[in-house]
Amino acid sequence: MPLSFTIHHSDPDSSARTGTVTTAHGTFDTPVFMPVGTKGALKGIDREAALAMGSEIILGNTYHLYLRPGTEMFEHTHGIHRFEGWNKPILTDSGGFQVFSLGKGMRGDGAPLVKMTEDGVEFRSYMDGSKHFFSPEGVMDIEGSIGGDIMMAFDECAPADADPAYIREALERTHRWVDRCVAHFPKMQEQRRERWGDFYYEQSLFPIVQGGVDAAMRRESAAYIAALDMPGNAIGGLSVGESKEDMYAMMEVVDAVLPKNKPRYLMGVGTPEDLLEGVARGVDMFDCVLPTRIGRHGTFFTHDGKRTITNEQFRFDERPLDTEAEGRASTTYSRAYLRHLFMEKEMVALSILSEHNVRFLLDLMKKARLHIAEGTFVSWKEAFLRRYLGR
Repeated sequence: MPLSFTIHHSDPDSSARTGTVTTAHGTFDTPVFMPVGTKGALKGIDREAALAMGSEIILGNTYHLYLRPGTEMFEHTHGIHRFEGWNKPILTDSGGFQVFSLGKGMRGDGAPLVKMTEDGVEFRSYMDGSKHFFSPEGVMDIEGSIGGDIMMAFDECAPADADPAYIREALERTHRWVDRCVAHFPKMQEQRRERWGDFYYEQSLFPIVQGGVDAAMRRESAAYIAALDMPGNAIGGLSVGESKEDMYAMMEVVDAVLPKNKPRYLMGVGTPEDLLEGVARGVDMFDCVLPTRIGRHGTFFTHDGKRTITNEQFRFDERPLDTEAEGRASTTYSRAYLRHLFMEKEMVALSILSEHNVRFLLDLMKKARLHIAEGTFVSWKEAFLRRYLGR
C-alpha cells in the first residue's frame, strides 16, 4: 500500500500538529522521534527493548548497509525487515551525507577520497579503501534492495560554513539529482516487483530540501521540492554546524512553503530543545544518533538538563536516572550503581544509558502529541524548555 498521512490535531498557537503515517509495514504517530539503526541495529539496544520502549519506526543507513552486508543479502531476504526481524516501518537515508562526511581528507598517496561529477559521487570505503560510485539512479536501486518503507532521494549537503556560491551549486545539483531519482523510482519499483513477487511491497520516496542558512535559497528549494508532489518531504542540511537561531529560522522558511498535508522530516536533529522547536515549526519526523552516542559516553537526559554519570556528585546518589521518566532503564538502576559500572567500563552501562536516552525522546514526543491535542502545546513546551535549559 502507498504511504498516507492523516492529520488529527493542529495547535492554535504554532504550526505543530499530530498525525498518523501509514506504510506497508504499519503506522506511526507524529510528531515522532525515529531511533537510528545505522548498520541494522540500534547501538546498544536490542529489538525487544526497542519495542518495549515504544519505537514505532527506526532508521537504516544506506551507505553502511550497502558496504556491509550488501544488497545481495537484502535481495536474499526480500528486504531489511525480514533480515532484522523488525515488522514495523523502516526509513533509509540516501547515504549522501556519509559519502561526504566520511570522505574528508586525502589518502596517503594524495588521491582524493571523494570525487564528485554531475553523474554522481565516486568514493572509497572507510573500511577497506575499495572504490565505489553512487549515482541518483544507483542509490534508488540500492534503497530498493534494502527495502525501507520510506527512502530518501540522493542529495548534496553543503557544510554550514560553505560560501554562498557553493551552496547555490549544491542546491542546483540536488534539484537535478532529485529529478533523476523521481524519474527512476517507478522503474526501480517495477523491477523489484518482478524480482520479489509475493514478497513485494510499496516504498515511498521523499525528496530533500537544501539551501544552507540562506532564506532565499531555502524558499526556492522548498518550492521546487513541493512541486514534485511526492508522498512526503525531508529537510536536510541543518544541524551541521549552524547556530540554533539560524536552524530555527530555516525551519520557519520551509514551513511556509511545503504542503501542509504531507509529512515533513527534519534529518539528523535530536536534542530535546530542537525536537520541540521543530514540532512548533511544523516538523513531523526527526532522527539522530545523539541519544545513543552520548549514552555510550556517559551522558543522560533528565528533565533538568543533560548530566554526566561519571561526575563525583553521583557517587552516592540512589535516585534513578530521572525521577519523572518511565521505562526499565530510566527507573530500575541508581545513579550510584550506573556510575560504578561506567567507572569499571562494564558494557551494560552503555546500553542502559542509551536505552534511557532514546526512551526520553520517544516519551517527549508522546507528551508533545498529547499537548497538541489538548491545545496546550506552546505553554507546555516553554515550561519544559525553561526547566531543561535552566533559563
